[in-house]
Amino acid sequence: FLSVTEDLVRRRAEHNDCEIFSLEEISLHQQENFFVDLTLKQWCRDLKILYLQNNLIPKIENVGKLKKLEYLNVALNNIERIENLEGCEDLKKLDLTANFIGELSSIESLKCNIHLKELFLMGNPCTEFEGYRQFVVATLHQLKCLDSKEIERSERIKALQNYPEVKQKIREQEEAYLLKRAREKEEALRRMQEKKDKKQKQVESKPGFNSTVTLPSFHWDNIPMISCSPDSPREKEKHQAEGDGEKETWRTVEDDEEDRRFWQEPTPYTPESRLETHRYIEEKRRAKDNLRESKRTEKPSWTLVTAEGKVLNVNVPKLHFSLKDDEENNQFILDLAVYRHLDTSLLDVDVQPTYIRVLVKGKPFQLVLPEEVKPDSSSAKRSQTTGHLVVTMPKAKEIILAKQKVSASIKPSDCNTLQKNAKRSGQVEKLEVDPSKYSFPDVTTIIQEKERTGQGPIKLQPKKITEVKKSCVDFENDEDVPPLI
Repeated sequence: FLSVTEDLVRRRAEHNDCEIFSLEEISLHQQENFFVDLTLKQWCRDLKILYLQNNLIPKIENVGKLKKLEYLNVALNNIERIENLEGCEDLKKLDLTANFIGELSSIESLKCNIHLKELFLMGNPCTEFEGYRQFVVATLHQLKCLDSKEIERSERIKALQNYPEVKQKIREQEEAYLLKRAREKEEALRRMQEKKDKKQKQVESKPGFNSTVTLPSFHWDNIPMISCSPDSPREKEKHQAEGDGEKETWRTVEDDEEDRRFWQEPTPYTPESRLETHRYIEEKRRAKDNLRESKRTEKPSWTLVTAEGKVLNVNVPKLHFSLKDDEENNQFILDLAVYRHLDTSLLDVDVQPTYIRVLVKGKPFQLVLPEEVKPDSSSAKRSQTTGHLVVTMPKAKEIILAKQKVSASIKPSDCNTLQKNAKRSGQVEKLEVDPSKYSFPDVTTIIQEKERTGQGPIKLQPKKITEVKKSCVDFENDEDVPPLI
């Protein structure tokens, strides 16, 4: 039997950031829970709304400690009696639609729930009793609505006036129903025993059956899944291993015949038949899953490396990809178009010196690289826009690029412009110099020589004869007379 676990409660508490200590509402419907665990009251003390519909719960239990519970929905279950709700002090709404409640007098236990305003009992055997509504209205004075129909004051007064007679009729109908339920339980046990004997005979009729093997005993409260196939699980594995096609086809035909008999056979609508139907469907589902798993294991593994050690190119997931040779950065870039919403945990990247292997949900993608790469320096990332897997793999062989020599006649600003243009174009531009047009400058002509007229010390001055213009006609140059300073 399944139970409510802490992990299940946390997964159902996503709207509360997976926090269960402050949880006020939780939905545990369609979980195939056979009973509610006692620990629910320890985790969710502030729970106000609890959905447990469409399960296989046979009895209301372990919810009486939820004192703040206001709404309980246990519709479409196997409940036969209303009980164990006295501790739900704030209970205002109770939904018991489509159960198997036949003891209508059990609603008297709801008298303690003074805040109960709405009650739903549609689809239960007790609703077919004569005087059903009058009895419920007269018993539960706090009710305002029964089966989606409002209770009027005149209806309550009339129900209270005829309460003794209605109560007596309800008791008699309950006794008849309980006797009917006892017969249905005996019939269900008998049918279960017949299926058990039939199953045992089918197993014994198989070749190679060992009579010393003891079959497990069947109990209704703890019955294992009933296999409708004439083969036992051990025989199924044997047939699958041997690959006996004829027996496999025969077993499939028998399964179809068993399905037809099961669904066409008339059965009473009881908790036992509903439980049996669920177990039959579950057994068929498990058998189908086992068959798929066996086919999956029998499927040959993919050949990634030949016997001679040659690595092959494989693309089992059939994904688009591109391999770019980035010569500027001396590396390879692989862009693998994995599914955008695929969880990253389902990807496994393995970079080797000569190839790369990526497992996408267990399916291999393998690509041989043109050159050797460095696995330790490689990196893998997911694109945030496309979800693609981008793997960067530096090459193992390093390339040293020579620096371009720049002529002395070129200005620094011109060099920067050329470098920028070269990067933009992605090509190396060569500079050619015509010697006839450009030559080294003559440093002797940089500064023009000026005439000096005798300034500064005599020893630093170059000797130069200057003509002295005669300012006067009577001037005579006498070499014996020293010059004036």
